[in-house]
Amino acid sequence: MAVETKPTPTNIAAAGLTAQQQRWFASVREGLVRDTGKSLEQWAALARKCPETRHSGRVKWLKERHGIGVNRAGAILDRAFGATLGWDDPETRVSELWKDKDQRRIHDALVTIVSKFEGVTVGERKTFTGFSRRAQFAAARPTREGVRLGLAVDLKASKRLSPPKKSEGWSDRNKAVALLTSTNDIDAELTGLLRAAFDAS
Repeated sequence: MAVETKPTPTNIAAAGLTAQQQRWFASVREGLVRDTGKSLEQWAALARKCPETRHSGRVKWLKERHGIGVNRAGAILDRAFGATLGWDDPETRVSELWKDKDQRRIHDALVTIVSKFEGVTVGERKTFTGFSRRAQFAAARPTREGVRLGLAVDLKASKRLSPPKKSEGWSDRNKAVALLTSTNDIDAELTGLLRAAFDAS
């Protein structure tokens, strides 16, 4: 399993990112210099002077004041405020998102299973935990009804699967969802679905 790492000036938010995602961030950095004449670090220094305190406000400020698009704004703000967002502290992200003890057990059980797959990256995000190989193959998020596990498999793979909601927050590749209400739901069939999603990623 890939270990989440602390961001450095040459490694933007590598915490829980696949090699492909890290290459994408590298292309964003290079594009900023090419298209704006400023490096990522220079944009981050500018972003720290933004009067807004919320992420959405900072994105809007960068767009309206400096013509920076959403993807580039995300990279700039991650560089500027990454430590406060928890990229360098995945355990804090886990404890903040997975507060319910039963749902935390489900999270931990899923991490244990996918960690046995070679080359897996576990990415703890603000609203979900993502599991990636070359691309994301599964993601889990806690909800009132239970843990929704998105899987990059066909809906027909199991009768227990349902379509994702319009805004799950994870990758569009996850075309099917299994609802988990306890660790008992993580059985041989679900492990097989995780493995199939992993193999296809």
